[in-house]
Amino acid sequence: MPFPVIGVTAPNGTHLGHPAVLLMRAYVQVLVEAGATPVLLSSCQSGESWRSLYERVDGILFSGGGDINPARFHGKPHPSVHNVDDERDAFEFLLLQEAAIDKKPFLGICRGFQVVNVGLGGTLYTDIKTQVHTKVKHRNSSRTRRSYLAHEMKAVADSHLSGIVGQAAFPVNSMHHQGAKEVAPSLKPVAYAPDGLVEGL
Repeated sequence: MPFPVIGVTAPNGTHLGHPAVLLMRAYVQVLVEAGATPVLLSSCQSGESWRSLYERVDGILFSGGGDINPARFHGKPHPSVHNVDDERDAFEFLLLQEAAIDKKPFLGICRGFQVVNVGLGGTLYTDIKTQVHTKVKHRNSSRTRRSYLAHEMKAVADSHLSGIVGQAAFPVNSMHHQGAKEVAPSLKPVAYAPDGLVEGL
């Protein structure tokens, strides 16, 4: 049986002073462990190049990274907005819209979760700490280990997510300062933080 090929989006950055496309090893590792073959989807690919690869992948993983440009969801500007990459935004929204039309499976993690919501018509809080009254610490220090479980999350009963994790509540890490505000019309919430912030769609 052939391994499913999963396209993974990646941030642009620099390495040793040179422009680079950077992806955390964990994304690749978990896909391989799940029996998939990961391939890179980069915003520096030309139209013909990305479409040829898009047609070959069985699914797409929208990875984490910098913030989405608030202009894309009529968000309020905030000094905490960082690492905006308009090229990546444009590329990932295009991929998402194509996948939605083609019913190609996709998953968004961290920034990718926000790409899915905004790309399908939802909005974000540009900074949870200043726009949401909450005691839950959603953004931990960049020095915090990603294995640190910051708060509990509750999955909606009978959702696909609750079936996967096998329980209603479970602890999660938390590294984001933005979050889903208005949920896209075609999506429904399937997980919440203790303060009611939508954490899964």
